[in-house]
Amino acid sequence: MRLRIACVRAAVRVRTSSRVDELPRANVVLCDVSPRELLRIGGARIPDRYARGLRRFRYGPGAFKLDWALAGPIPWSDVRCARAATVHLGGSLDEIVASEREPRDVAAPPFVLLAQPSLWDDTRAPAGRHTGWAYCHVPNGSTVDMTDAIEAQVERYAPGFRELILARSALGTGDLEAGNRNLVGGDINGGLMDLRQLYARPVASRVPYRTPIPGVYLCSASTPPGGGVHGMCGFAAATVALEDIGIR
Repeated sequence: MRLRIACVRAAVRVRTSSRVDELPRANVVLCDVSPRELLRIGGARIPDRYARGLRRFRYGPGAFKLDWALAGPIPWSDVRCARAATVHLGGSLDEIVASEREPRDVAAPPFVLLAQPSLWDDTRAPAGRHTGWAYCHVPNGSTVDMTDAIEAQVERYAPGFRELILARSALGTGDLEAGNRNLVGGDINGGLMDLRQLYARPVASRVPYRTPIPGVYLCSASTPPGGGVHGMCGFAAATVALEDIGIR
């Protein structure tokens, strides 16, 4: 296992590029992982009842992601899109609902979330060039290649987009999970977000961030309020951990 020291300051050591195969022994451990990964690294330290609850946790749709190297900025028909860091491409409300409700219908135009970071950060591409990335939802574990469908949806609102593509990277659900064990079946949202798992996340508990293992807390998107509310799961878990060690 390779270990790279990112910084050492005020008696804090941050390590990156480190594979974790077991829970460290420490007073406080914050786990930014999925329930399945917590089961793996927790092993026999996790009580049976809690382990059964983690195994019942359900995962949501996967994602199919594209990254592009572009010869120029995306040529949006509506110039206002060129002033947005992130653009949601869905067409009509009915199209968006159909795409998200039945993502397994790959014949329908996908709801695409697209980012164009090089418009705001010139370190993201060589001078005169640009980068962009986008993804759409697919069934969990899907093996369908959505490259053409995503690029057709972008071309729909930015004619000439395809002519700007210099290179692309395509990541299906298996690729996403291979790069990050927590993206189970390509699920980037930390688990299915239905009424039950909005609250019982990852299990039904008054304090879902606290695990049965003393000093071990779950702080990932698999806890309330779930994915897409950036940082709030970790903030809530850290607050609980600080209170448990007597710091308010």
